[in-house]
Order: sequence, then structure tokens, then C-alpha cells
Amino acid sequence: MPERPTFDVRGRTLGGGQLFAIAGPCVLESRELVLTVAERLRDLAAERDLPLVFKASFDKANRTSIRSTRGPGIEEGLELLAEVGETYDLPVLTDVHLPEQCARAAEAVDVLQIPAFLCRQTDLLLAASETGKPLNVKKGQFLAPWDMANVVEKCAEAGARDVLVTERGTTFGYGRLVVDMSGFAELAKIGRPVVFDATHSVQRPGQGGATTGGDRTLVPDLARAAVATGHVDGLFFEVHPDPDHAPSDGPNMVRLDDFGAILDGVLAVHRALR
Repeated sequence: MPERPTFDVRGRTLGGGQLFAIAGPCVLESRELVLTVAERLRDLAAERDLPLVFKASFDKANRTSIRSTRGPGIEEGLELLAEVGETYDLPVLTDVHLPEQCARAAEAVDVLQIPAFLCRQTDLLLAASETGKPLNVKKGQFLAPWDMANVVEKCAEAGARDVLVTERGTTFGYGRLVVDMSGFAELAKIGRPVVFDATHSVQRPGQGGATTGGDRTLVPDLARAAVATGHVDGLFFEVHPDPDHAPSDGPNMVRLDDFGAILDGVLAVHRALR
């Protein structure tokens, strides 16, 4: 296998041929739930010698409905995310939606994530890049894989050294997403770590009218297939103890109790490739 790129986060170097995971609940809920999930994810990853970045959002600014739950907000949310990092010694990732959020978020977390809908928003990319933090930029559902080269160039021009590019499915007609497995080779040509967002890729936008649907049963198959291409460095999963009652992204989040088996499957494929 060709040598894969790396990125540095919280004193660790991730990638370089070793698979890593980004995982956590979609949006921050209670402190108890967040800490419980973080501890369990840390342990599941450690048992498998799998580097883990914890993920959760303090604000979901792109929800389908005005009445949808958005999260605790930036002050309370960042305080909780910082606690996760300090308590469990985990790198922590969160979304930013506005340029003015970037510097504040960079004080509390280790990786800033640019949502797919915002991946071409130049001012947001520049503000996030100027923090010096690693970035995870999700490929818009409307972009071809090779178009992400222009996104990465914007970030690099503003000083970003570590930029991850994430595939999360492409719009196919109305209400469906598809994952082009040949797209991972195109993303890899950019020369940055490639991540596959296995849970957002099974979303079915607008399926519930005022909510987004999804089919979590497809997550393990897509995750294994993505790793089998040989071009994926990391996997992104939204994980919840009870996704059917989660306030955001429930239909596509995987159950915490099922997550260990999903990791075992993708790691088996990764080992077979090596």
C-alpha cells in the first residue's frame, strides 16, 4: 500500500497507514450522557488500539426545521467538550458554522469541522484555518471529489497545515444520498487524510417531512467497503446509546452497544489490505 498522509492532534500523529476513528453523538445532550459515551468510546477504541477523536456539536445550525433541537450553544457546549478532552485525554472535534465562532472554539477543542453545506464558504474556511487547528472539511453533497482540491487550497493559503477531507455521500435525486467508491481515489489524490462519514452517508434528507431520515443498518456495509478501497485513513461515526430517542440524526446514528462489532469489521478489512 502507498504511504498515507498524517495529521497532528493533541500531541499525537494520526494516519500514516493506521486507521483512526472520529466518533460521538450528533449533538451535545446532558453532561452525564456525553461523558458516558466518551468513556465507552475511549475504552472500545483502546481495546482495539484504534486512535479516536471524540465528536459532538454544540450547535446544529443546519437542522431541517426551525423547531428542531440545536444544542446547548457555544459557551456551555465548549465547556463540556473541553471537559471531555481533559477527563479522558481524547482529541475533541466540533462543528463551526460562523467565522466568529472559530477562535473561541479553537480554545476548547482540538479539531474544527466545517459542515458539508458550508464547505465552500470562504470566510469560514479562512477563519478556521487561521486558528492553526487541524480542520475536518466535509465534502458538500453537491461537490465532485476533485472539487475538494480548491477547498483545501483555500485552507492552505490561510495557514492550515492539517486538513482532513471527508466524504459523506452525494445527492442523488430527492431524498437519497449515494457513496461513489471511486471517489475515494480522487480524494486521495489531494494528498490529505481521507475520512469516510459512514453515518451521514445513510441519511435520507427530508424523509420525515420536517426531519431527516436514514437507515443505520447500511452503516457497517458502507464502512467496510470504503476501507476496502485502500484510500481511507479515518472513519466518522455518530454513536448514541439510544438513537431512536436522540434529538438529532437518530435514524442514521449507530447504537453504542453495536459499535464494537462495527469497528471489528472495518479493522478486519483494514488488516487484510495490509
